[in-house]
Amino acid sequence: MRDRRLIAFIGIWILAVLVSSAEDRPNILFIFSDDHTWQTISAYGHPLSKVVPTPNIDRIADEGIRFDRCLVTNSICAPSRAVVLTGKYSHLNGQINNFNTFDGGQVTFPKLLQKTGYETAIIGKWHLKSVPTGFDHHEVMRGQGRYYNPVLYTDGEPTEYEGYNTDVVVDRSLKWLDSRDSNQPFMLMCQFKATHGPFQPALRHLVELDDVTVPVPNNFFDAYSGRSRAPGNHNTSIAEVMPLSNLSLEYRNIQGEQLEQYRGHFSRANKAFEEADLQGEELALWRYQRFIKNFLLTSKGIDENVGRLLDYLDESGLAENTIVIYAADQGFFLGEHGWYDKRWMYEECLKTPLLVRWPGVAQAGQVSADIVSNLDFAPMFLEMAGASIPGEIQGRSLVPLLKGSAPRNWRKSFYYKYYGERRGGSVSEGYYNHGVPPHEGVAAERYKLIHYKHDDVDEWEFFDHHRDPSEMKSEYENPEYADKIAYLKTELERLKTKFKIEN
Repeated sequence: MRDRRLIAFIGIWILAVLVSSAEDRPNILFIFSDDHTWQTISAYGHPLSKVVPTPNIDRIADEGIRFDRCLVTNSICAPSRAVVLTGKYSHLNGQINNFNTFDGGQVTFPKLLQKTGYETAIIGKWHLKSVPTGFDHHEVMRGQGRYYNPVLYTDGEPTEYEGYNTDVVVDRSLKWLDSRDSNQPFMLMCQFKATHGPFQPALRHLVELDDVTVPVPNNFFDAYSGRSRAPGNHNTSIAEVMPLSNLSLEYRNIQGEQLEQYRGHFSRANKAFEEADLQGEELALWRYQRFIKNFLLTSKGIDENVGRLLDYLDESGLAENTIVIYAADQGFFLGEHGWYDKRWMYEECLKTPLLVRWPGVAQAGQVSADIVSNLDFAPMFLEMAGASIPGEIQGRSLVPLLKGSAPRNWRKSFYYKYYGERRGGSVSEGYYNHGVPPHEGVAAERYKLIHYKHDDVDEWEFFDHHRDPSEMKSEYENPEYADKIAYLKTELERLKTKFKIEN
């Protein structure tokens, strides 16, 4: 009898510990935007962000930690999302470009969280073609989705929602938060289409920058000298090739009354633009102003909706036990070098925003200059949840940094690889989509080495960020840097071996 009572007591004690553990484990809200580059988030202090501040996103930084050197492994949408899910480089998770279909059968952090008792959901942009796996609930767009009246799919079944995409994603996220099992901790991935092209702001924001002239980057009229041939072969010029839909000179995926209001706002300015017949630099600057205003106002829609999510956590009593992470899939050019888009290993798109609020753990107002990566998100989520981290994951958990100090052996250099997207023809004819050739490289705190090697091209670039933060002149041929270049070449090979990168 005594033995049975002892066994029963032990069983009750174990159950109590498990229940207590489940209740104590933090909820995780991961807010993920597309192309929402750090230059437009006012917590980062870039002059451009003063035009349209982001007070709600800034609140995450003010109440948590801002990472100033979060680098992506492959600066393009689908590969970045696959890295976040798997914690592995593109060549191992299979998503090297936007054309592959993600293998949902592989190990991902949401699957591992499910096994530890987390309820998981993803709502918004998916962009990986396959049906999401590892989620108790999903409502996702196919492809890029559209800004107005978006269609979200659950198990292949579409539902069209009236309204603005960014608003709808948060509407659906809040609805899921209200309906979830409150006895389980949750992981919600709330993923916006914004600020991806065609940069269509909400109707309520259209007039807000009409009388504003946005500052132009100092290197907007870059001549592409002093570097390899690669940047000169670009195909991402705001002045020459930016799609008209990005400039609200064409209207894609808007219908009915919304189209009438949207077109009505731009019609007078567009007519004046056509009549002016601008040429040369005047034309380039007009196109820049239209693009950057649309981008910034699309960003404003994100910030407003981040505020709605934070307010919900406060009002529901969830804020104290919910970790909030804000990030984007990569950075983006906003006129630097005359460009839009990403893909390059240059700083504007290599670096992505990362802000983390963890009440009671991450001290408010921290700033980290350590090199971190989207490769680290999966192990971070797992450690936050108290789950084990599989050996196949190549990133490192950021939890030690969130607690205030990086391990002594934290990375001092970082490997990057862009695979290119072949379209046929020669390099000069647009051999690679967007004119960005395959390249790899290694970034350190001060220096960066980039290697373009494809077909008959074998060229290097080396930059000193202390002297040349805008990366306007390669110092690869400068004998002053010979030792630094040799060191980074050694690091490049070491990292390729470590991460199982084949040439």
